Amino acid sequence: MAINLELPEKLNSTVERARLAAEHIFRPVSRKYDKAEHEYPTELDELGKIAKEARGGDKTADSDGADHGTVNGANLRSVLNARELSWGDVGLMLSIPYQGLGNAAIAAVANDEQLERFADVWAAMAITEPAFGSDSAAVATTAVLDGDDYVINGEKIFVTAGSRADHVVVWATLDKSVGRAAIKSFVVPMATDGVTVARLEHKLGIKSSDTAVVRFENARVRADNLLGSPEINVKKGFGGVMQTFDNTRPVVAAMAVGLGRAALEEVRRILEEAGHEIDYDRPAAAQHAAVADFIRLESDWEASWMLTLRAAWMADNKQPNSTEASMSKAKAGRTVTDVTNKAVEIGATAGFSETQLLEKWARDSKILDIFEGTQQIQQLIIARRVLGKSSADLR
Repeated sequence: MAINLELPEKLNSTVERARLAAEHIFRPVSRKYDKAEHEYPTELDELGKIAKEARGGDKTADSDGADHGTVNGANLRSVLNARELSWGDVGLMLSIPYQGLGNAAIAAVANDEQLERFADVWAAMAITEPAFGSDSAAVATTAVLDGDDYVINGEKIFVTAGSRADHVVVWATLDKSVGRAAIKSFVVPMATDGVTVARLEHKLGIKSSDTAVVRFENARVRADNLLGSPEINVKKGFGGVMQTFDNTRPVVAAMAVGLGRAALEEVRRILEEAGHEIDYDRPAAAQHAAVADFIRLESDWEASWMLTLRAAWMADNKQPNSTEASMSKAKAGRTVTDVTNKAVEIGATAGFSETQLLEKWARDSKILDIFEGTQQIQQLIIARRVLGKSSADLR
């Protein structure tokens, strides 16, 4: 039976708007903000307003009777948007107001009242701490109930948009002795007393996106700002907060796909200008070595996109997608680093200089294989799911 891989027509406008923004807003200033790290890209303010207004449209029903109940909703829109915008610039995509990683966390686990209350916030995400990286179960930041408030203490590092967002979603533990089951996420206004931005990081890539260290010193937040249930369920573990990753990992994969497409397009241009035809009807081994590399990388890129679509579709249709989310992130993260490094190699002097964006793309790509869970973490998650092993069985 044939498979139709065309996108629903109702999503064409999403793709078109994002593509225009990537081409006419992001690309022209991409190098400017790569060189002006920590300078706020004012060109994105209008996009932020549009994103804020568009969120209201996601509340409408997306099911189509012709699809027999299939839903193509907010998650598919998010990956399409991320793919197109990241073709323009990954760092600028991460800097659009009101589209923070914390917003994805709120969308994933907030109740109806919280979704309405936090509809207009710009939320960063604070998970990683100085004592751990990918092991998110090792959270040491504490949240102690005091009357109608939680009092939060701790330090978070690598907080994307931490100095620009007006809110931050913080992972903290209610009781260290219980372990991961006590880890909850809280929506904290950045203007809260006791919340401070300690410093901004200088990075290898995505320099137009700020990355902050945020400290919480007796920061009081309303008890109903806790996302999900406040009950500590040892049997369930911290599946509620981890559900955030099931939404955000496909988005990161889509970012990798978008950046990978930009690099592949440039490699194709370089090869064709050098007189090397890409012939899909001939075996790759019978063609120029650089062409063979291109065909291999392009097939990996296509696989990355198919996995990303699958993970997003499952999320929209309320199907458990932890395995697929990790598969898309692992494949796309590894592929984009392969593609951009090969682009620098094939581009020769143009690839290593600042006359083009190839070297910038190679620098930007590495983070896409690291944040939201490293390559090794994704493979570990996939192995556990496929083999039916617990975290205690397979480390």
